[in-house]
Parts: sequence; structure tokens; C-alpha cells
Amino acid sequence: MPSNSQNILQVQNLSKSFLGVKALDNIQFDLQKGEIHALMGENGAGKSTFMKILMGLLKPDSGEIIFEGEVLKSNNVHENLQKGISMIHQEILVVPELTVAQNIFLGRETNYRSWLNDKAINQKAQEILDAIGIKINAQTKIKNLSIAEMQMVEIAKAISNNAKVIIMDEPTSALTDNEVAMLFKIIKDLKAKGVAIIYISHKMDEIYEITDKITVLRDGQYIATKNTNELDKNALIALMVGRQINDLRAAFRFLENNSIKGESILSVQNLNKKGKFKDINFEVHAGEVLGIAGLMGAGRTEIARAIFGLDKYDSGEIIIKGNKVEIKSPEDAIKNGIGYVSEDRKALGFIPALSIKENISLSSLGNFAKTWFVNASNEHEAATRLSTDLKIKSTSINQKVMTLSGGNQQKVVIGKVLLTAPSLVILDEPTRGIDIGAKFEIYKLINQLTDKGIAVIMISSELPEILGMSDRIMVLSKGKQTALLSKQEATQEKIMQYAVE
Repeated sequence: MPSNSQNILQVQNLSKSFLGVKALDNIQFDLQKGEIHALMGENGAGKSTFMKILMGLLKPDSGEIIFEGEVLKSNNVHENLQKGISMIHQEILVVPELTVAQNIFLGRETNYRSWLNDKAINQKAQEILDAIGIKINAQTKIKNLSIAEMQMVEIAKAISNNAKVIIMDEPTSALTDNEVAMLFKIIKDLKAKGVAIIYISHKMDEIYEITDKITVLRDGQYIATKNTNELDKNALIALMVGRQINDLRAAFRFLENNSIKGESILSVQNLNKKGKFKDINFEVHAGEVLGIAGLMGAGRTEIARAIFGLDKYDSGEIIIKGNKVEIKSPEDAIKNGIGYVSEDRKALGFIPALSIKENISLSSLGNFAKTWFVNASNEHEAATRLSTDLKIKSTSINQKVMTLSGGNQQKVVIGKVLLTAPSLVILDEPTRGIDIGAKFEIYKLINQLTDKGIAVIMISSELPEILGMSDRIMVLSKGKQTALLSKQEATQEKIMQYAVE
């Protein structure tokens, strides 16, 4: 535990409602200087609403926020940043056309005689990056960085603001193991300097490795605060979901008789795209889950995008149920029975300002329109059925998707895909940023799909998930296919061995 036990932030009786629905109800929270404090809860528990209030993005209906002994009365973003409260968002907020330095000091630029002093901010930004061990040139444009590098720039931005409290929302979701290790070193250095961290993550191992305390929210209510070393994983899960989920493995798949019995749904032969992947060959059968494993940059997502028609491939063949097909667009893919759930649901999965119903039916509108008009009754019925089956938490199917939690947004995307009646579903990081209860539901859903004879390709960075849910596993390294393993022969060690070839 931190040696300095002085509170820097206190939250008392905080409540917030939207359209008569309570998102937060009487929340309590204490944060000490030099403390790494995890905020845990299922999607929809109220974590995002709570963080937005702390940052001044939303105003509470009632309750108090006390920072360094003073009540935050106006509670606006500018004031909170000046006081020393910063947030690193799960969705990275950067300006692609600006440099790293310009992004770090955006809104706090150094001026000289009414002109921006780029030399000064370049120097300051480079000093910050070098001090925390981030090997990025401050004058590089953000658009030329990887997602992981952008995440590191966001961390540097928070540090440059002399933050006393930093909120980190799923900060490792796009990072490799080496980058996670670097992030944890930065966090520990900040902790040693007395900076307090509110850490939000669904990755249990991270929580137990890096945090001092855990506060749990459930359905917008405060449940408990415990020292991290006082809670084992099962006890923490029970607090989060209000029920006992002893082991995710209860939903894992077990292949009988070591064989795949279904017909070939998809066959990929000698697929190539210069600079992305080379000589990719695999087959996936009805009722099978083919897992695709590999490190970031291995070509996993690029192959999925090519199969779905989002990106053009250079050469090779795609064969659906024995017939060679030309897939030049997502429309072609959908017509050939392929559904795709992107790893970036906000960019490719849904339209935020539309309702649950409108998003679910988006790819299938032709099924509800005999002429120029959509049959609203049939559309409503189909969306309601899928919303119920997928257990989407909402006030109604007319609720805008932008107001849903991340996990429920993901369910909307899956519902949209399922409504197209696919014979093959490609799931790219389907449980990224999803809590353990929702993961359990996604695993069960995958099993339900395969029980109906649907083929599934699942891309995941979580090896236990790949091992547990896949019937066979294809491993990629630097755009090349290095192994195709049966469930029986696959191990974490073997997958990693092939992933670094």
C-alpha cells in the first residue's frame, strides 16, 4: 500500500440519471496520493459515467466531489485539468494531422509574439517522452504512429499536464506485452512521485499485478472497496456480477473424437497482400471455431478484412461452399454468407446516433422492404428478438447506441451480423473491453452458433481464450502462416513459439 495515506479525491453520495434511468446511485469513492486504485464492474455498471463526471464531462444530479480538500463546484473539464485531473480514454483522442508534440500540448501551446513556438513545444515534448522511456520522435505526425504508440502519446500528454490524478480506461487494450511492461514501469514511477491512478481494466491479471485497491460498481451502485490482496479472483467476480462464475472454462469448447465433421464453408488458398500477409492457406468447416493467433502486426486483422471485402488482396482464391467467389466489397461478402465483427466497433461496427433497432437492421434492410418502404413492424420484431436473445441492457430498442456501454454496443454489432443469416462469422477480438460476465455470454453465443452449423473464425490476443474456444488454431508471424494446430496439440508455449518465428 502507498506510504502516504492522505486522500486526494473523495466522492460522496454521487448520483446521475438519464431519461429517468439511474446510471449512478449514491456512489462513494476515496483515492489516496500515490495509490493505484482499480475501478471494476460489468459493462453498464456505471464506470464510464462516473469517470466522465470526475473529468467534468458530465454534471452529477447530486453528491459532492472533493479534490485536495475543496469541493469541485463548477466541475468542468478545463477547471479539472488545471487542478490536475487527467484521463487517458479507451478510444484514443488524437489529431492525426498534428505532430506528437502538438498533440501533447494541444490547447496549452507556447507562444512567441503571437506565433506558435514549435521549437519550444518540440523540445518539451521530447524531454517528456525521453524521461518516461517512450522512443518516439516528438515531431512525427500522429497518423504515422501505431495504435500502441498513440496510447503512449496520450500517457505523455497526461504527464505533461502535471496531473495529480490520472484516470486510465483500458490503457493496455492495444499494447503488446513489452509495451504493457513499459506502461507498468511508468505507472510505478508515477506512484512513487505521489500521483494517484484510477485504473479501469477487464484484465484480471493486470489488476492483481499493478493495483493497491479495488472498488466495485454494479448496476450503477457502489458495492465494495477492498485492498487488492484481500480479494481472490472468484470473490472479485462475484462482487462484480452478483453471482458466482467460478470458471470461464465452463463455456469453453471440447471437441469430440478429435475430428471436424461439418462441410467446408470457407477455403482460402494462397492469399497474398504485399506488405501485409503472404501465402495464407486454411479451411473452416460448418460448426467449427478456427482461432487465429499471433502478435500485433502479424496480419490477423488484415486477412479478415480481405476476406470480408474491406481491403483488396493481390492474389489467391476465396472459395465458399466449394464455389470460387469474387469478394470486392462487404456487400459481396454478406451476399455470400459472411458476417464480420470488427475489432474497432466504433469505426466499423455501428452508427452511434442511430437506435439499437436501426443498427441491428442496417445490413438487412432489403429483407424488410418489398418496395421503397421498410416494413417497420417486421424490423421492430426482428430487432426486439435479437436484443432479447443477446441480453442487450437498454431502456428500449429505440435507445441510441452511443448511450450504451461498450459491452452492449458490441452485442448490437453481433446482432446486426446475425440478422444477415451468415454461414460464416468472423469475430475480431470479440471480447476486447468486455467484462467477465459478458465474456461468458459471448462464449456461450459462439457455441450456440456452431451448434446451428455456423462456422466461426475468431481472432484474439488472449491465449486462454484462443485455446479454450478454438477447435483448431492458425498461428501467424509477420504476415506468414507458421502453424495450424489441433486443439489437442496446442499450448500457450507452442503458440508463442510459432508467433515469434
